[in-house]
Amino acid sequence: MKICIVSDSHDRGPMLAAAASRSIAEGASAVIHCGDIIGGNTLKATIDLGLPIHVIHGNNLGDPVLIARIACDSDGLLQYYGRDASLKLADRRIYLTHYPHIGHGMACSGEYDLVCCGHSHVPEIRQQPNIKGSSTFVVNPGTVAGLGAPKATWVLADLESMRFEIRELTPADL
Repeated sequence: MKICIVSDSHDRGPMLAAAASRSIAEGASAVIHCGDIIGGNTLKATIDLGLPIHVIHGNNLGDPVLIARIACDSDGLLQYYGRDASLKLADRRIYLTHYPHIGHGMACSGEYDLVCCGHSHVPEIRQQPNIKGSSTFVVNPGTVAGLGAPKATWVLADLESMRFEIRELTPADL
């Protein structure tokens, strides 16, 4: 199963939808958003693409009530978890947090195969040794909005092979 991992869209709905659309073209069947959506309307164009979207809110809360309403009206496409989330996709245990330091700690626990975070606007993919004697992938997709960063980025993940690729949005994507 391939998924699109994004974060820090900061009300840039067209950029979020562009990353999701590119991921669909590459076989993705779900989107994970690691927070800082801001407004619920940011998600509407992405929901219209028909992929399940798993969302947490981050530190820029925006309008969580509207996001919850949109989730209720999405026929199950939008799953809004709040502050953080623990979910299972393709038999992989995944933890979502907005904050890299919390992501690091959760990766060290060995309870997850993949920990996704955001906040820093800096993309990073690494393996973190954990207390169970193995390692956990930590993925920060950077910012899909490109704010405070040289590029707008997202990650295409293959959960079967546990391969992760940082992708950049280009003007042609929008």
